[in-house]
Amino acid sequence: MDKKIITKKFMAGQRLMLGFDGKELNDELKHIIGDINACGIILFARNIESPEQMSRLCSACQVYAKACDLPPLFIAVDQEGGVVARLKEPFTVFKGNPFIDSVEDAGAFASITARELKQVGINMNFAPVLDIAPKDTQSIMKDRAFRGDAKIVSKLGTQIIRSLQKNSIMAVAKHFPGIGRTLKDSHFHLPILDIDIESLWQSDLVPFAEAKNQDVAGIMLSHILYPRLDANWQASLSPFIANELLRNKMGYDGLVMTDDLDMKAIGHDIKTCIQQILISGIDMALICHKGPNIEKAYQQIVQLLNEDENLYLMGKKSLERILRVKKQYLHG
Repeated sequence: MDKKIITKKFMAGQRLMLGFDGKELNDELKHIIGDINACGIILFARNIESPEQMSRLCSACQVYAKACDLPPLFIAVDQEGGVVARLKEPFTVFKGNPFIDSVEDAGAFASITARELKQVGINMNFAPVLDIAPKDTQSIMKDRAFRGDAKIVSKLGTQIIRSLQKNSIMAVAKHFPGIGRTLKDSHFHLPILDIDIESLWQSDLVPFAEAKNQDVAGIMLSHILYPRLDANWQASLSPFIANELLRNKMGYDGLVMTDDLDMKAIGHDIKTCIQQILISGIDMALICHKGPNIEKAYQQIVQLLNEDENLYLMGKKSLERILRVKKQYLHG
């Protein structure tokens, strides 16, 4: 592994978190792990059949990564409870964040979920949702967000973070800097939130600041355009939002990742996305579906690391963060 760490190909692969087809260690997964050196994989319903199958899959992937002299993989899932829960029965089924109204409920959800994820080899949960859905709007997040203001969302969200991470599951807070005020779904459209940064600091950013104070392992960026913050780029591609706001102003030094780059809200080709991600100092690009974008993204990162000394130095910092979190949680 030491030899691979200093190669730009290894550095490039570790910037990618990838989805795949299938329910076992197949040639596609071997390519993602062994050839691309992806930092991790994300599981969806298409990859899940039973707890026993998931355990075999996750174990086989980690064994293969080790055989390739690579650090352990992040293995992630969206297990928010409620409408976004990839793991169904026999896993414990929860109603979701809108039905969590006490610290005790939040802690119970996170502790039980962490235990069940750990049993099958998943080590990262893309949760909690820290978006604030105002009562008077038809927020796209109304069925996924905690009910309440910044203080309530912070209290419940940080309890989930603490409980997940105390039980060795990395938490990923989402969707920075907050999409609770938006009405459109970024899976299909580019939502635009015309709000000033002072209003965000007073409300939407508060839960993320609290998550940072709890050493949340990761923060996921939204695909929303905030024209008063960055008129040109969505949060997931924005140097101002990812680097200036989240890193410098908020002081967050954990993992920063994009939401799925296959969503319609992106509207840019993958090479442009990757260039913006590297310029912005975003650690991990999330590509959830099999297809040419995975290979193009990998090749583009390798090319940019070779051509641009500044992006290479920023990339070394991202790699250090990724390996630091892996060492902390995965002993890699």
